[in-house]
Amino acid sequence: MNPQLLLFVALGGAIGAVGRFVTMSAVGHMAHLWGWTVFPWGTLSVNVLGAFILGSVIEISALAWSPSEGVRAMVVVGMLGAFTTFSTFSMDLYYLIDRGQMVSASAYAVGSVLICLAAFAAGMYVFRLILS
Repeated sequence: MNPQLLLFVALGGAIGAVGRFVTMSAVGHMAHLWGWTVFPWGTLSVNVLGAFILGSVIEISALAWSPSEGVRAMVVVGMLGAFTTFSTFSMDLYYLIDRGQMVSASAYAVGSVLICLAAFAAGMYVFRLILS
């Protein structure tokens, strides 16, 4: 394993983890102010934003930018890997089900997948328009 590549991933991971913490805290605070406390808005937000960013990076890389292996690993594996969170999504979904909030749980599960897919496609589409 290339030590320099590991440092790129570690740096990206640090940036992504801090970004996730800040984003989830801000969204959670806003949701609390609005009285929307029973739904995991913070987790949904970072996952949707991360999907949009990944779609954007993929399209930008295909059309206009050829990042080095280190930069690609830093952004995709490190930053976005730490920013998005399937484990927290799973925990949030479990607790919604455990509390008997089946409508919210269903909306969260299906909505997360569909909205993240749409955000990924939107990221690609936006940069395809801009760069083509």
